[in-house]
Amino acid sequence: MSPSNNCVNQDVWTVVQFATFTRLLSLFLQTVLNAVIPDHVADAFSPPRSETPLLLDPVIEALFGGLSHWDAEHFIFIAERGYLYEHNFAFFPLFPLILRLLAATALWPMCGFLTMHGRLVLSVAIGNSILFVISAVALYKLSRLVVQNRKLALVAVLMYCLTPANVFMVAGYSETLFAALTFSGLWLLEKRFTIGACLLLGFATGARANGLVNAGFLLYLSLQWGFARTRAFSKGEGCVRYHHYVWELIRFVLTGAFYAALVVLPFCLFQFYGYQTFCHPTATEVPHVLLNLARDKGYRVADADSPTPRWCQWRIPLLYSYIQDAYWDVGFLRYFQWKQIPNFILALPVAILGFIASCMYILANPVFCMYLGLGHRGKDRKTHGFCNPKVFVYIVHSSVLLLFGIFSMHVQVLTRFLASSSPVLYWISGHLLFQYEPLLQDERLFRPDQIQQQKDHKSGLRCAVGMCRNNQVLYLLMQWQSCSVYTRCILGYFISYWFLGLALHCNFFPWT
Repeated sequence: MSPSNNCVNQDVWTVVQFATFTRLLSLFLQTVLNAVIPDHVADAFSPPRSETPLLLDPVIEALFGGLSHWDAEHFIFIAERGYLYEHNFAFFPLFPLILRLLAATALWPMCGFLTMHGRLVLSVAIGNSILFVISAVALYKLSRLVVQNRKLALVAVLMYCLTPANVFMVAGYSETLFAALTFSGLWLLEKRFTIGACLLLGFATGARANGLVNAGFLLYLSLQWGFARTRAFSKGEGCVRYHHYVWELIRFVLTGAFYAALVVLPFCLFQFYGYQTFCHPTATEVPHVLLNLARDKGYRVADADSPTPRWCQWRIPLLYSYIQDAYWDVGFLRYFQWKQIPNFILALPVAILGFIASCMYILANPVFCMYLGLGHRGKDRKTHGFCNPKVFVYIVHSSVLLLFGIFSMHVQVLTRFLASSSPVLYWISGHLLFQYEPLLQDERLFRPDQIQQQKDHKSGLRCAVGMCRNNQVLYLLMQWQSCSVYTRCILGYFISYWFLGLALHCNFFPWT
């Protein structure tokens, strides 16, 4: 095995170890914190339980009940009951479908001891833990291809394991599934497995609406590859052949439309399903207790005898847009109110990192950015690290999400919105650590130790010691007093949000 492959294998093993460790620690801490801290009385969606609890239901509720709060209740309700209420359509179907499949297949032997709701909550704990490890490995492979720097890729993914959106990666939310599909799809796209990338990014759209933005990667990279082919032809023939540009433009229009359609299709199908459900309702059997909840809370159910919803008359009847507007008051500048200042403060750290990433990249590559990375071929650009040309499209993607989140969303969700959608948050954090932390300049931190690694597998204690030795982020945490102020700010932000999210969100307190 070559030294390069040895390094990569060790890095992947370190990522798997740390991702697994942080998942187990998160589940343990949320159990303890949920037991110690009394739940806040919140005005959140809370449907009645229709099943009589079985033997293990109280145990699962005590262990993992904190994972089913806030929006997680919607996902679990959809997995159990389907899309009964209008506002349920704000939550996309892929994650509830996976929960239902896990509960009905892998956890089916426990049906005599756990109700469907209990198995769904257990599916959240198991499913999101597995998906997080997959997403971490996918992010590492994507980072190696894009930043082309093994050290930065490794540290960035270790920071991802301490993501400030941690509680949403472990609770019954679709963020972890979306991150796994998005990072895996982008990795395949960077390797030019375009159809496979389209399929994964399409599934990501089936998990979260912001997956639509991922179509931009397919369009941009297809256009960039077309320019590269044209320049190669022109260079080979010694002159510019404009028919090459015409052919590549036609190719881009046809293939780009096809690729984008694959990514957008799940969103369109889901909106069509919502339109058929509420604009052309058929007779459906809704349990009496759920109808009473709908009357008490003002929820709309599909009913042929009720007036047709007004959004059905829109030129483009998008149920998702209506729900965001009518139920959550989401819209341009609507959150710019004095009373929302605390929520803007909560989102400030991730916004600062996002703006730093964009500014640093533009200042390092001003001409390249002016040409949108398509026409400029300067030879003075870095070919590896955070500021290399391949990062450009990711900076644009992150900036678009950042600006949209600030001006058109509930700004407190910006942390999880960016943390599960873009690798830039972790790349810029790793880049800043390397730039301002002298401790990371020690090359011994990144050397593979194959002999010791084999010994570490023989003992759990030795394995834990090995993980600490090969994990640069854990090393910085253990050397906290010697770290620079920049390192303390970045790690302090990640760790504090990582822990506070578990303490507050799992007890029904407002969080990001």
